[in-house]
Amino acid sequence: MCGRYVSPERAAIERAWQVGRGNSNPFGRRFNVLPTTEIPILVAGGAGGLELAEARWGLIPSWWKQDKPPSYSINARAEEAAAKPMWRHAWRHSRCLIPAEGWYEWQAAQRTDPASGEIRAYKQPHYIFRRDRKPVCFAALLETSPSAQLTCAILTRAAAAPVAEVHDRMPVVLPDELLVRWVRTDVDQPEDVDGMVKLAQSNFAHYAVSTKINSARNDDPELIAPL
Repeated sequence: MCGRYVSPERAAIERAWQVGRGNSNPFGRRFNVLPTTEIPILVAGGAGGLELAEARWGLIPSWWKQDKPPSYSINARAEEAAAKPMWRHAWRHSRCLIPAEGWYEWQAAQRTDPASGEIRAYKQPHYIFRRDRKPVCFAALLETSPSAQLTCAILTRAAAAPVAEVHDRMPVVLPDELLVRWVRTDVDQPEDVDGMVKLAQSNFAHYAVSTKINSARNDDPELIAPL
């Protein structure tokens, strides 16, 4: 899964992907992006390009009837999205991109309690990023909620090495040459969408970071500093 990530500032997004200004909201750099918050996304823009918008991280389909949003809708498994009711409409007809500098995953580990000498299990957070440190785009699904709010979910896939050393899942990170195609509404055959997912990038590195990332109150550059 992907439960926390680092989001670039607006100017960096515009530079990286030549993004049009369809949305005037400022987006600052964030080091601890949380589920259910508003995040910057890229959608289809004019002249066949990309345009900046914002959406709630946590997909709410248009047919959702309950007052409480669905649980566990921040990530969608790419292997299941074409068939599951929660995701299948967006898989075919409504996709977006989520700009990111990297993301966090937690690795199961053990350490000795200094007071008791006992071996205790804990989760060690790691920061994962492209080896050249360039920003990436997560493939995502997009839906308009019953209240007319844009909402999204990150697509995930089985982790490739070396990310698999930390966690068994990772976001689908698309190569730049597929970004515009991903958001096109006329690309609506499930096999075409699946074909793009299969071309996802896997050349990433990672290192351990502070457990300060575990607190939603922390959001500063120290969170991505290696231990």
